[in-house]
Amino acid sequence: MTTPVPAVTELPGKPRSRPRRSATLVTGCVLTGLVALLALISVVWLPYEPDDTSGTRLAPPGDGHLLGTDKLGRDLFTQVMNGSRIAWEAGLGSVAIAAVLGITLGVLAAYAQGWLDDTVSALLDILIAFPTLLLAMLIVAARDATLGSAILAIGLAQSAVVARLTRILVKRVLAQDYITAARTSGTSRPRIVAAHILPNIWPTLVVNLALQFGLAVLAEAGLSYLGLGAPPPNASWGGMLQQAQATFTTAPAGAIAPGVLLVVLVVGVNLIADGLRDTLDPARRRSA
Repeated sequence: MTTPVPAVTELPGKPRSRPRRSATLVTGCVLTGLVALLALISVVWLPYEPDDTSGTRLAPPGDGHLLGTDKLGRDLFTQVMNGSRIAWEAGLGSVAIAAVLGITLGVLAAYAQGWLDDTVSALLDILIAFPTLLLAMLIVAARDATLGSAILAIGLAQSAVVARLTRILVKRVLAQDYITAARTSGTSRPRIVAAHILPNIWPTLVVNLALQFGLAVLAEAGLSYLGLGAPPPNASWGGMLQQAQATFTTAPAGAIAPGVLLVVLVVGVNLIADGLRDTLDPARRRSA
């Protein structure tokens, strides 16, 4: 008869460390997810056509119009839904342009030496010194005032920030011993970038690009407020704010709704960036 083996019990002490879900990250995902859902619905369904002016001018919420109508009789909820789609297009498009150009230029600048390194660094500092909105206004003014022009302008303006950060991060990685060993073994530069550099810098870049998304949304709203963004009948949140400022006392929903959603999206994206920083930074994970 075999002696039964007693069950192994864990000794009391420090519990096992488990991956902690950042409350900041979850909150940011919820806020941005609500605006993203509104944008996705606007792609397949809208309560009214964007240029439908059949409604009563400056009608209050109700009677077939959830948020009322503007001074032309257009449904405000339709405009808000369209504005959410435009905000996401502007944010994602600008960040994509900034990421492709900025990371490419940053990696090339990190490999530069001597006077070329100093020149590239000075040029990036000069571009960063220009406010993003001002630089975007100059680019849009040279082209037609369309959403595509605004996205291109904002992306080009933000690429200098991404390039400067990429250059700093890549230079830190290039100073590591394992990079020296890879060079000594004959590994090509493209292989070093793909296998060693990008995997080590992407956590910081992701956080920065998330922040750039929020700045791009604000920049597009600013351009549309000045009449340099998406033209009618496309309703950008910035354009809605500009049109509603004259009728705020009689139809406040025209300014409150786009303003609240703009704040929700930007705050949500910033919370995601903070949550990603806490999740991806090993030092923060150890100290948590």
